[in-house]
Amino acid sequence: MTSVGEAGTTVRLEVGEGGIGQRLDAYASASAEGLSRSRIQALIREGNVLLNGKPAKASAKLRAGDVIEIDVPPPVQWDVEAEDIPLDIVYEDEQILVVNKSRGVVVHPAAGHRRGTLVNAVLNHCPDLKGIGGEIRPGIVHRLDKDTTGLLVIAKDEETLRNLQKQIKDRQAKRQYLALCKGRLQADAGTVEAPIGRDDRDRKRMAVRPGGREAVTAFEVVTRFGNDYTLLVAKLQTGRTHQIRVHMAYLRHPVVGDPVYSRTKGELGLQGQALHAFKLGLVLPRSGEFVEFSAPLPDDFREALETLKRRYREELPKWLM
Repeated sequence: MTSVGEAGTTVRLEVGEGGIGQRLDAYASASAEGLSRSRIQALIREGNVLLNGKPAKASAKLRAGDVIEIDVPPPVQWDVEAEDIPLDIVYEDEQILVVNKSRGVVVHPAAGHRRGTLVNAVLNHCPDLKGIGGEIRPGIVHRLDKDTTGLLVIAKDEETLRNLQKQIKDRQAKRQYLALCKGRLQADAGTVEAPIGRDDRDRKRMAVRPGGREAVTAFEVVTRFGNDYTLLVAKLQTGRTHQIRVHMAYLRHPVVGDPVYSRTKGELGLQGQALHAFKLGLVLPRSGEFVEFSAPLPDDFREALETLKRRYREELPKWLM
């Protein structure tokens, strides 16, 4: 595999027998380290990829001896401002950043949230980002909803982003959440396998529906508080939008404080849904070592559990509190 080196250079690939019949975009992305297939396709559209000295389509079939030249322009400045916002950093190296996200923080800039997001903070903390998809920006590997707290991993370059996304796709990365749910869940453990897609009646909501994307959530009960609440650990095997919130509502045990799927606010003094990404396991791209990170409960979640502990005279495991 050929490294792309620094942005602003040209990579030259000569097609051998193994590349005969392959698509230009597929071969180039597999042969040029650090360039994803979508990035190669964008470069082709921009006229920055030549096949035997001429522009070509992404679908062009290759022959032995073909020469591919990929011009990798310097990354452009992203249209999002860096902001001096405090970050709760759990781990950092040259490739990744693991943070403990607070409640109320939006991860990614969007309409209505161009400032004050986690990305704005990361841009300020990491001024020397190498660029992803031709833009100087951090790689958001997975997201947490605005009012979901806990661990997030962010890639500092495109190759690392692809590595971490593959770990999640292959279920090599481990993501565990603590969720306080309504009612008494009878099973001590189980797995919810129910496809998730947009709700036909409300496009801002997700729902379990035929034809939705595969969604799998495993769970284990930690403590029950009478017939009113169940605290559990949810383990994501896929990563769909609102997955745990939707699956628990599907079981008729929605997450406490969830304004969308349980239509409650402020219960037990919570400032949002009682859902916290407390454990994250992944393979460090550079060393190949599997590591696990953990994050303590936010104050309002911890205080809600203390209230339930006193009210129902239930013990909580030491590792939790």
